[in-house]
Amino acid sequence: MTTALPPGPSPVAERPERPERPERGGFGRVLHAEWTKFRTVRGWVLGTVGALAVICLVGLLATAQSNDRGGQAAEVPVGPGGGAVNDSFYFLHQPLKGDGTLTVPLSSLTGRIATTPTADKPGLAPWAKAGIILKASLEPGSSYASMMVTGAHGVRMQYDYTHDLAGLPGKASPDAPRWLRLRRTGDTVTGLQSQDGTKWTEVGRAKLTGLPESVQVGLFAASPSAMEGTGTGFIPAVATGTFGPPVLSGGWRAAAWQDRQVSGNAGTSGSYSRSTEGAAVAAGAGHRITGAGDIAPMVGGPAAAGVRIVSNFLVGAFAGLIMLVVVATGCMTVEYRRRLIGVTFAASPGRGRVLAAKALVVGGTAFLVGTVSAAVMVPFGGARSAANGFPVLTVPTTTELRVIVGTGLLLAVASVLALSVGAVLRRSAVTITVVVVAMVLPYLLATASVLPPAASDWLLTLTPAAGFAIQQTVGHYDQVATVYSPMHGYFPLPPWAGLAVLCAYAVAAYVAAQVLVRRRDA
Repeated sequence: MTTALPPGPSPVAERPERPERPERGGFGRVLHAEWTKFRTVRGWVLGTVGALAVICLVGLLATAQSNDRGGQAAEVPVGPGGGAVNDSFYFLHQPLKGDGTLTVPLSSLTGRIATTPTADKPGLAPWAKAGIILKASLEPGSSYASMMVTGAHGVRMQYDYTHDLAGLPGKASPDAPRWLRLRRTGDTVTGLQSQDGTKWTEVGRAKLTGLPESVQVGLFAASPSAMEGTGTGFIPAVATGTFGPPVLSGGWRAAAWQDRQVSGNAGTSGSYSRSTEGAAVAAGAGHRITGAGDIAPMVGGPAAAGVRIVSNFLVGAFAGLIMLVVVATGCMTVEYRRRLIGVTFAASPGRGRVLAAKALVVGGTAFLVGTVSAAVMVPFGGARSAANGFPVLTVPTTTELRVIVGTGLLLAVASVLALSVGAVLRRSAVTITVVVVAMVLPYLLATASVLPPAASDWLLTLTPAAGFAIQQTVGHYDQVATVYSPMHGYFPLPPWAGLAVLCAYAVAAYVAAQVLVRRRDA
């Protein structure tokens, strides 16, 4: 017998309806949609691939020239920090085993500056130097510490090429000699100075990690090239230091003084044609040392003509940047022009998320292009330059990594800037013009040296072009006289500070774009 159900609503009908769950992965879906849109537009993909190819192609063209001298490039000394250095001077030396002290008075520092290939005149380069030095070995680039008298900067303690400490001002003379002392205790070398050989003051201490037990210590002289009056050229120079009798103590071997030229030439900031004029002769109870060259970081500038720097291999970055600016601009303005932006905004949880997703897509793609192209061109450009007879200014591995990653960041931030300006202006041609004029044009004007130095520095400090500083690999050293200009790879701002200026422009444009896309009608 079948029992009938009582009349009433169905049990199914009585079940309460579940509220709709919010759609998961809202921003992830928007990001995926923008990536799908980017990779399916043939023009944007071709523009991105073309940017990578252009950066590499221009870099290859920049390294295609062969040196007239032919053959493999001369090996560039590398200092303890991993950077290229000049290490050329005339050296009167003895071995020191273990701890010990060298003391000597220096009574004069004179020099001569070339006027023609066969003639010269009395003169002294400001950073001409003569003094005492403790060196790990006679190999160029080895660790050292020195006390010296300079042509125009008084007594200095310098060590491991990049470090420079000031001592007594003024020049040395027979009536007012400068007494110099180096004292080794393990890996620590202390530099001291005196005006009378009795009262001593410490100039500084150098920690030379890994200093061998047996080192070379003695007297030296060197002179970098002298800068011409115009400040754009350099002429060979030599320096002569007159020393009193050196006093040795500690682990000295009973050996005669030996003299030699350290390094085969005078280096890029030294006097090439004068390096063979080094000599050490007796001067009463002391010595007179004549030498050319320098002991300092290797830098760019006119004195280093023919030496290539890492940024030379990435000269095509500006061309690739222009192509990526076009692509990033199109990612925003094309949708406005075709009246598709309303559909995009309607399909997303919020307009701000659309702009953020587009920024991630174009920025990430540009970062990949910049990083890959730099990772290819930095080692390949160096090898090709060396094979063509051009020495390359070696930099530490950390600097190379910063340049490689920095190139990616440079292109990424520039692309986000273009995207944001495109969202504000909504016109492709106007946006591209604004970004190129604001970023690429100042860079080209500054590096081409068509503007006065002050104007070039202003452009690379206050405009988005400051971001190119992230690619610089040569630094400014007070103890090296050269022309520090953008043409030779120098920027007025440090690498990360320059990139920060570009980031500030990009952030300002992005914030303005976020505000406007929320307030405007599609």
